[in-house]
Amino acid sequence: MITRQALKQLQFLSNVPALSILLPTHRTSPDNKQDPIRVKNLVDEATKRLATEFTNRELEPLLKRLETLVSEIDYRHTLDGLALYISHDFAKLYYLPFPVPERVVIDQTFATRDLVYGTHRALRYWVLLLSQASTRLLAGTGETLEEVHDENFPMQMTGPGATAPLPSDADSSYRDDRHRRFFQHVDTLLKLYQNPNESLPLVVGGVDRQISFFQEVSQDTQGMSTTGYTYAGSLSGNFDKATIHELTPQVWTIMQSVREAQQADALQALDDAMGTQSVVSTIGETWRLAHEGRGKLLLVEKNYHVPAILTEDGRFELVDQPGGTEVMDDAVDEIIEVVLAKGGNIAIVDDEALSIHQRIALVLRY
Repeated sequence: MITRQALKQLQFLSNVPALSILLPTHRTSPDNKQDPIRVKNLVDEATKRLATEFTNRELEPLLKRLETLVSEIDYRHTLDGLALYISHDFAKLYYLPFPVPERVVIDQTFATRDLVYGTHRALRYWVLLLSQASTRLLAGTGETLEEVHDENFPMQMTGPGATAPLPSDADSSYRDDRHRRFFQHVDTLLKLYQNPNESLPLVVGGVDRQISFFQEVSQDTQGMSTTGYTYAGSLSGNFDKATIHELTPQVWTIMQSVREAQQADALQALDDAMGTQSVVSTIGETWRLAHEGRGKLLLVEKNYHVPAILTEDGRFELVDQPGGTEVMDDAVDEIIEVVLAKGGNIAIVDDEALSIHQRIALVLRY
């Protein structure tokens, strides 16, 4: 999953040249057969453009990184978009669960705006599959699941009752305590994936006893997750060998209910705020008050995009179409960024849900 934290890290990287290659891709055949050709054409374009600005000696390590990164693309498992970021000391590719415009960007920093826009619009969440043999963590973006493979996950319980026999005098309480300690360690590591500015839904899977142990060690006295995640639901069973394809429909059924509940809560908060006249509903007023830090909750219809400019005297004005360095391609996403940066929350709702509010509404703190 492309987390906001990962995006922030990308945005802070600065190295000349910083090469970004982005393109829409396809999930299924025969459409995905054109993806390698499009990547090759963009790599050729990038190579030619770099050659006009830098010497062969300067480019050699970067082009080697680019060649290696391209060779790692698994075209059988592409999603809706692909992003490659390469500099002399950095190379990373992302499979994106949303489309991005085709482009090659050579700059001092990486081109991340399209990724930021995509993550704003998609429901994001985590799936934790508990098992003493293989506890797995999956990142969800919309209907796309991606398994985390790093120094922490998948995680195996070790020691007595797992990789070693239980002591001869051990009883069931000893075994249960071993499991509690293991799942407490899982809970501790899960905190490392938490963004302090947002609380993402968490689906927990496993046999019922393991789920019970995990919930016991990961809740405070109010029943909230100590990791900072919001429990969205649970899946009962053994998922040690479950594939992404098998898991996706089960998880998405839960997340659709979560999305509906989140929208209902957001619309109710909007109705309540209207009663106290603490709402603005035009994009211009939303822009102004969001920048003043007054946004508590921003509601936006999921397909609402609009270009705009800031005039020389600082006024916000809509324009007919994007284009040009002075035009914000999507002022709505700029507002989302500002509200998040100033500690507000975002609710993406269905189209037509905000028809009386001109498709956007900001609930104010004061």
